[in-house]
Amino acid sequence: MVWLTFRKSGEGQQAVAQNVRDGLEQIEEKLREFELARESSQAGLKEQIRLLAQSELELQKETGRLASALRSPGVRGRWGEMQLRRVVELAGMAERCDFTEQTGGDGDNKKLRPDMVVHLPNGRAVVVDAKTPLSAYLESVEATSDATRAAKLKEHAAQVRAQVVRLSAKSYWEQFSQAPEFVVLFLPGESFFSAALQEEPELLDYSADRKVILATPTTLIALLKAVAFGWRQQRAADRAEEIRELGTELYERLRGMASEMSVLGAQLERTVQSYNRVLAAWETRAVPAAKRVHELGAGGGDAMDTPRTAETPVRAPRI
Repeated sequence: MVWLTFRKSGEGQQAVAQNVRDGLEQIEEKLREFELARESSQAGLKEQIRLLAQSELELQKETGRLASALRSPGVRGRWGEMQLRRVVELAGMAERCDFTEQTGGDGDNKKLRPDMVVHLPNGRAVVVDAKTPLSAYLESVEATSDATRAAKLKEHAAQVRAQVVRLSAKSYWEQFSQAPEFVVLFLPGESFFSAALQEEPELLDYSADRKVILATPTTLIALLKAVAFGWRQQRAADRAEEIRELGTELYERLRGMASEMSVLGAQLERTVQSYNRVLAAWETRAVPAAKRVHELGAGGGDAMDTPRTAETPVRAPRI
């Protein structure tokens, strides 16, 4: 009996050991699958990091090329005009009716050519200039030290202030007979405006005193949308006036037709009266003699029909 018990105990230990080996093999298989998955994920992550680094490098190159291009006054001016046109398109302003690019003034000095003239519904206009100096700001972005960056930002604010002075001296409101007494200085980026304002918080008041309004794409879109709304209101007023004129003309035409219809009605009434008189003479003079002839056998066929009297009155036209 003791030997049998020991044998059964040994078989149980072998079963436990087998179960442990099977469990370890399963764990090892799961670990291998996890390791393969980790290696695959790591390889994908490395590829994404590589692509991200490559994209960042390309972006830096493009940014560098853009910054280099914007250092050219001609390219910078053209870019400002493109931004200005894009703002106008976003605001829903049509070129052929609401704004004009590169328009000369009305005065003797034809060299004053703003970048845009926005026409207002009341016949006046708003002059917009996009020749913003950006060289100092671009240099501040590429600065490698805080001191250089701060100095370039101060220079940027000074350049904006100088542009305000130049625009104020041009007096566009005197060159354009229908222009209000201010000119809009368009800054083609929000960062250009905020950087200048951060260095010179009084820049807004300074420019307003000189009849120059600083505008970013956001504020200019708001301004142009207000102008577009004014144009819609003006068109609605014009349509209402046109409708009023057409209504007046229609009423006058109907009144003339009513007069003609009154004349025609009077003529019809006289015609009816003449008809009834002829019919009365027919009944009193011709019909009795004709009946007597028929009774004497001189006439043949059926009896003569008696015409009806016209009794329907003629209606007068009413307005």
